Amino acid sequence: MGRDARPRDHAQRKAVTEGDAIRPAGPADQPAIETLYAAAFPQEDMLPVVRALSELAGVLSLVALRGGGIAGHVAFTPCALRGTAERLALLAPLAVTPALQRRGIGRALVSEGLARLRVAGLRRVLVLGSPAYYGRLGFGTEREVAPPYPLPAAWRDAWQSRELCAGPPLPPGTLIVPPPWQSRALWAP
Repeated sequence: MGRDARPRDHAQRKAVTEGDAIRPAGPADQPAIETLYAAAFPQEDMLPVVRALSELAGVLSLVALRGGGIAGHVAFTPCALRGTAERLALLAPLAVTPALQRRGIGRALVSEGLARLRVAGLRRVLVLGSPAYYGRLGFGTEREVAPPYPLPAAWRDAWQSRELCAGPPLPPGTLIVPPPWQSRALWAP
């Protein structure tokens, strides 16, 4: 990247770190997290997945705090690759309070989660989301690991991954997801 990217990245980090914090979500945060998703995604009912993930063991759930309240949330769900012992994660959902979007909060949440997963030895993180947004976070189109359900052709480039730990190439296979992600409706328009 050119010199232009550094000040912007620095400004985003500064905007998130001064007076803000990122920490694991706890049970007491659940009402605020649910309110956040209702505000960030008013056309979608994310609450069943958000609630199910809050009760699922092994999910890395992080909140960003601003002004004493929850400004953002992200979850990373442990998954597997069919036929292997590889440790992978699915990044979803991610939400930031609408009034605080475009201030680096989502980027900070994802970066913190990726750092924690790398330390834990996870190999790769996958996401179904905007290539423009997640591409800025180091994700690229995934061609080897298939999602649990076929995606519409228009969404093909939205299935992305980011390698966390170096190693031999992953064999082609299908992502095995836990029950909260096993609804076909979550993988279709």
